[in-house]
Amino acid sequence: MEYRNKLVLAPMVRVGTLPFRLLAAEYGADITYGEEIIDHKLLKCERRDNDVIGSIDVVEKGTENVVFRTCQQESSRVVFQMGTSNAVRALTAAQIVCKDVAAVDINMGCPKSFSVSGGMGAALLTKPELIHDILTTLKRNLDIPITCKIRLLQSSHDTVELARRIEKTGVSAVAIHARKVADRPRDPAKWSEIADVVTALSIPVIANGDIFEHEDFERIKAATGASSVMVARGALWNASVFSPKGKRPWEVVKGEYVRKSILWDNDMKSTKHTLKEMIVHHSSLELPEGKAVIKSETSADL
Repeated sequence: MEYRNKLVLAPMVRVGTLPFRLLAAEYGADITYGEEIIDHKLLKCERRDNDVIGSIDVVEKGTENVVFRTCQQESSRVVFQMGTSNAVRALTAAQIVCKDVAAVDINMGCPKSFSVSGGMGAALLTKPELIHDILTTLKRNLDIPITCKIRLLQSSHDTVELARRIEKTGVSAVAIHARKVADRPRDPAKWSEIADVVTALSIPVIANGDIFEHEDFERIKAATGASSVMVARGALWNASVFSPKGKRPWEVVKGEYVRKSILWDNDMKSTKHTLKEMIVHHSSLELPEGKAVIKSETSADL
């Protein structure tokens, strides 16, 4: 896995499933992160080959609940993102998926209470020793690249110091969301603070925050010096943001997403969630289409 000069799909809960990752890749994403999956959840799962649709499924034992689905088409670019607060547990969980993905990433940026209350996500930012323990354990025992995604700390100096400690663990790259834990999506991303980290590190830095148009990829690289660029909401609203030819109409992208969701037997709740996010941004759930998506219970309904 090469992390320099890449366009990257960010991890997004309930969005970054196989159909959406394949859609982003089709439009030009070089690396695609799956949605964050908690290690505790993964430990209840087993790996299965799904011969019906040609996928590899990680399924919760005793149920048919697919926790993670991938396929051969994306094996060289899909990154499995994990939520964890324990090195041994993280390794045990990662060993279930490591043969089927290109890399494993540890989430150190999610500010949501379900992550932070379990000592995961952004809670790790204040625990450099635990970060070191998790990353070095994975690095030492797995044959694929290990990375992590962080947020900005209170001061640029603190972010740089943490990033330096992360680099010493031997990770292949670090992604930085240019917002602090308390910041909301509407707050402007602080690109200049990513630049400080880039100057201090020798490993690739993946810059994330406020990428909505294809031109923004070059703008943030110029502003930060980052090796690669990661996009979340900009891709959710129109996955063709990755295309150098320019965005396709969102109705076209939406149709492609639905087709892929049916083809890969995507979880209905996940498909509806992603569609609703697209519709809310471009239109309204109060219009006939939005109401119909909300009422849909099957792929045929969609």
